[in-house]
Amino acid sequence: MPKLQGFEFWSRTLRGARHVVAPMVDQSELAWRLLSRRHGAQLCYTPMLHAQVFVRDANYRKENLYCEFCANDPEVFVQAALLAQDYCDAIDLNLGCPQMIAKRGHYGAFLQDEWDLLQRMILLAHEKLSVPVTCKIRVFPEIDKTVRYAQMLEKAGCQLLTVHGRTKEQKGPLSGAASWEHIKAVRKAVAIPVFANGNIQCLQDVERCLRDTGVQGVMSAEGNLHNPALFEGRSPAVWELAEEYLDIVREHPCPLSYVRAHLFKLWHHTLQVHQELREELAKVKTLEGIAAVSQELKLRCQEEISRQEGAKPTGDLPFHWICQPYIRPGPREGSKEKAGARSKRALEEEEGGTEVLSKNKQKKQLRNPHKTFDPSLKPKYAKCDQCGNPKGNRCVFSLCRGCCKKRASKETADCPGHGLLFKTKLEKSLAWKEAQPELQEPQPAAPGTPGGFSEVMGSALA
Repeated sequence: MPKLQGFEFWSRTLRGARHVVAPMVDQSELAWRLLSRRHGAQLCYTPMLHAQVFVRDANYRKENLYCEFCANDPEVFVQAALLAQDYCDAIDLNLGCPQMIAKRGHYGAFLQDEWDLLQRMILLAHEKLSVPVTCKIRVFPEIDKTVRYAQMLEKAGCQLLTVHGRTKEQKGPLSGAASWEHIKAVRKAVAIPVFANGNIQCLQDVERCLRDTGVQGVMSAEGNLHNPALFEGRSPAVWELAEEYLDIVREHPCPLSYVRAHLFKLWHHTLQVHQELREELAKVKTLEGIAAVSQELKLRCQEEISRQEGAKPTGDLPFHWICQPYIRPGPREGSKEKAGARSKRALEEEEGGTEVLSKNKQKKQLRNPHKTFDPSLKPKYAKCDQCGNPKGNRCVFSLCRGCCKKRASKETADCPGHGLLFKTKLEKSLAWKEAQPELQEPQPAAPGTPGGFSEVMGSALA
């Protein structure tokens, strides 16, 4: 069957999906995707996967389902995608992650100025893969540059484009509103389906975005985390969705940190009221412990409901036990962010910018006054010849420990630098077997000796 492209891919493979749940690191696991699909989501992305780790580590592939990758090398991206293509409807390249980990790893939104590299990545994937390749991007401040960026990706072979209407600098307290004008301009300029991302807190926002921008679908991230029933147009009691999610997790387990993070988001407004249970939720070490805290929050809310029978919510928000949006606070009046100053983390990232330290680093410096955080003074590690991780200084193969272990095992060799002694252990095992006569193959007894031919015949004649 020929590979579907553009609108044909969207309408037939994705069945014209309009309600989309975004890829979210440590938050888009199978259990959450299933919950979202039960409540109106028509398409769910997997978490962003690191293409290089996906290629080299079979355990990483086992622990994740497939769809979206971050990458900065065409060959590595395609290798990872080839391993995943039989398990998904499309391969998405993340070009929208604005976090510092993406800056350090040189992927996500920090590739948006490297158009030649992106063209090669998309073109190669389009040629080699049996499923379509799609992209998720952030906008430039200029609408015309954003349009040219989108057209370049389309020309290279991108079959569907998700546009987050914020720049890579708009994050955290500086997020601000997403620009639907940028998204609308992109939609008019390309001939492939476009999904919009940003400013989606309720179903009314979804419908308004579809109408104002003309896009084919709308993607939600933070809105979905606080109300998985967003696409249904409902705001149910928090415990209803919390209990349903925990039931799914019991059937489809995931790391406890994912579950805890989801419960913090779902119960966010109630935990502002019951602070002691917030601390309890942070401490529990088991799934049933998390479920018990959630049950206690439910009981307290129900008690409050019985006391306030007939009362109306105060303020701009409904009762705290209802699933509702979280409005991220902007910079405080008079703060550095408000004044346009660079953030502390941005200062720390700069070469030599050690005068502003996080609280964690300040604690480390108190314990060790001679400790420095100047990036220029950090040791430079030589890279493993195979995977790019730091190699062992005394490794006989010039590899990292993981790659060294695989090679030493395959070749039955030793690497004292990594403490791997496959050859030595094999030689010791063989020597021990040779020194144990009873482990050697038994020889037939001579006739006439005890247990020999005459004894057997004698017992038979008797």
